[in-house]
Amino acid sequence: MRSLTFIISLAILIGLTTAHPAPAQSKRVVISATAVLDGRGHVLRNTRIVIEGSRIVAIDAKAGPVDYDLRGLTVMPGWIDAHVHLTWVFGKDGKNAGQGGTTPDAIYAAASNAYVTLMAGFTTVQSIGSPADIPLRDAINKGLLPGSRILTSAEPLVGQGERSGTPEQIRAFIRKQKEAGADVIKIFAAASIRQGGNMTLSQEQLNAACDEARKVGLRAVVHAYKDAVRAATNAGCTQIEHGTMATDDDLKLMASKGTYLDPQAGLVIENYLVNKDRYLGTPGYTEEGFAAMQRVLSLNHELVQRASKIPGLKIVFGTDAVAGAHGRNAEEFIDRVRDGGVDPMTAMVSANSLAAEAIRMSDQIGSIAPGMQADIIALDGDPLKDITAVRRVVFVMKGGVVYKNVARSH
Repeated sequence: MRSLTFIISLAILIGLTTAHPAPAQSKRVVISATAVLDGRGHVLRNTRIVIEGSRIVAIDAKAGPVDYDLRGLTVMPGWIDAHVHLTWVFGKDGKNAGQGGTTPDAIYAAASNAYVTLMAGFTTVQSIGSPADIPLRDAINKGLLPGSRILTSAEPLVGQGERSGTPEQIRAFIRKQKEAGADVIKIFAAASIRQGGNMTLSQEQLNAACDEARKVGLRAVVHAYKDAVRAATNAGCTQIEHGTMATDDDLKLMASKGTYLDPQAGLVIENYLVNKDRYLGTPGYTEEGFAAMQRVLSLNHELVQRASKIPGLKIVFGTDAVAGAHGRNAEEFIDRVRDGGVDPMTAMVSANSLAAEAIRMSDQIGSIAPGMQADIIALDGDPLKDITAVRRVVFVMKGGVVYKNVARSH
């Protein structure tokens, strides 16, 4: 960890930052907009957003003078991606290098991933599964690097090898991640879908892991397929990642317990298939695995279609973005609407107020309202009429700082 922190610091000193955002605003800033999606399912018309420092202080149609004229665009809260892997990169040979690399090239690439994700409109992400995310998170928080706000899990609990074990060993592992600075606990309760997705942790182990997470004040998000979905739900875990091959009864149980679902409708599988030559032959990626992914894509579409019909089920937005997908996170919106049958407004809310609720930050982000962080983006187009507008992010503000503005300014 010390060497990784040093490499990041060195990269900063030699000019890793590729963007020079405006300094944090201390003065009053006014944004004018004809259409604002407030993040909670409502549309505000012909209004202005007033910002002081990092916060929204008022929604006032008469406020002025206008600093940023975003009329003719669709304005909304910055998106939240509940599942990414920012440290997953391609190596010098162009092949998948996995996550958590400590070489200078890997650090440059991870910092670039955080930057392009922010430029794509994702002001907050949950990057789960690698201790390498911690120094990256901290550098962004200190303003040393431009990038999405990061919540991370440090090391994940996996269902085989030395990290598995007795309930008390698992509880000790969870406490260790808390001490390491984790914002959330990541648990693998099932094998990869490429290997069939069978359970790798017992009900007793899951019970211990999620109970201990609650005791130390952290959420637990669980990689789960098939039977592992019900087991993790019964264990009181916070959120299910993937959920492929869950039954309707499993989904209804999740709804009754308030468990969040983060399905992937297409981007992650599509990214693997497009970049097959870069993944094939690296650890965990075989011809058989790719054949399985081809079959899983339709199952993921079907899961989103079924889950959307379960009353009360809270479906958040997450992409599982790995190398090749960073900065293209918004393609998942298109998959959900086109292939999953999700209503466009529902898709937007899933990445705004609902995602903020899931990560316990609904009092800070995910909505455009007085008191909230000034995380604001604008699209060239209306995603409620044409979901492909999510590809055209022309304005990005995070915490009152403008990082992207190719729209008109006053």
